[in-house]
Amino acid sequence: MELVRIQKIIADSGLCSRRKAEELISGGKVTVNGRACVLGDKADPERDIVAVGGKPLPKAAGKRYIMLNKPRGYVCTMSDERGRKTASDLLTGVDERVVPVGRLDRNSEGLLLFSNDGEFVNLITHPSHHISKTYRVTIDGRVSEEQIMRLSEGVSLDDGTVTAPCTVEVLVEEPERTVLRFVIKQGLNRQIRRMCTAVGLNVGRLRRVAIGGLKLGMLKVGEWRDLTSEELKILRSNIQKSAKPRKSSDSTKKRG
Repeated sequence: MELVRIQKIIADSGLCSRRKAEELISGGKVTVNGRACVLGDKADPERDIVAVGGKPLPKAAGKRYIMLNKPRGYVCTMSDERGRKTASDLLTGVDERVVPVGRLDRNSEGLLLFSNDGEFVNLITHPSHHISKTYRVTIDGRVSEEQIMRLSEGVSLDDGTVTAPCTVEVLVEEPERTVLRFVIKQGLNRQIRRMCTAVGLNVGRLRRVAIGGLKLGMLKVGEWRDLTSEELKILRSNIQKSAKPRKSSDSTKKRG
């Protein structure tokens, strides 16, 4: 079999992303057949024993790509030292070790992906790919045009980070609540909640309804299902469209 770079073997096992695998290799935590490896080394994933922190990787299992409609009250970790409920607890009947693809905070709900394909996880979560994420956000009370404009153009968060421009539109407007549709391409921690706080708004409910062209649809709260091959094509197509174009090389610049 053709030799494969060690970081790809680790990522394909579902243990972590390729970037994290590279950090583990650089940190001297990865061995192949008992010998420490370095970045650039390759191995046969079928015959060689790759171990991380002294623990051999499991042999590659079938790839799983799962959609979950996460309820409120669940954290997006594989285990929680505080004993809180985790989103992975809801994946009853899934034997493979799958990990969350991105995050939703404990009080947020909606579309959450899981996979044991490390390369896929990296493609979806890497900031350079700018995958759009769509949210339905219920705000307590009214929202002004000025607040919508500020959110759309970008606001300064509590740590000084300025958010990138995004799409914000009103779906429902009532005296006691306003429902907004956010489409963002960043993945900052609790980004929408912090954006709303920055312009004086309080979020009553936050639900993710789409990632790229993949929609949550009618999947019931707390239930999961495998993605179809067509849905995977949609996601991969969105990744290709969203990736930053490479800068032109000096050779293609106009000569003076």
